[in-house]
Amino acid sequence: MGMFFSVADCKSLYSICLIASPAGRLASLWKAALAIAPKFLRFCVVGFSGTAIDFGVTYICKEWLKVRKFVANAIGFVVAATNNYILNRIWTFGSTDSQVGLEYLKFFGVSLIGLGINTLVLYLLHEKLKWNFYLSKVGATGVVMLWNFFANYLFTFAHTV
Repeated sequence: MGMFFSVADCKSLYSICLIASPAGRLASLWKAALAIAPKFLRFCVVGFSGTAIDFGVTYICKEWLKVRKFVANAIGFVVAATNNYILNRIWTFGSTDSQVGLEYLKFFGVSLIGLGINTLVLYLLHEKLKWNFYLSKVGATGVVMLWNFFANYLFTFAHTV
């Protein structure tokens, strides 16, 4: 009795080896990135509108209303997060979930964690590294954009994936 592998077995083994290899993992990662790229691009467009709202509200609160800079930052972030939820629900993820309130709470929870990340990065860049406040805010916004996309993709809107 000899041991022979069928063509299907060889193809499966080849697939396992390919995925296990660095090149195979990179190819799988690239394929996954291409699959979510349209959503990520829409998320970025929504994020830019949210960033404009965030910066505008932050500026008005800080410069005109003389609200403390970190409180102004939080207010801008919350207003922008609400805008982003509405646009991302409709356009980016196409959610039709009837439990809008629960979905919004999930999105807002992700945004609150993002606010913590945003404030920490803003504090480190502005207070510790002495960067300009608004330049620091740009850096913090970039970090939080990545967090928000993947957290919302995998948690808030996972049912649309």
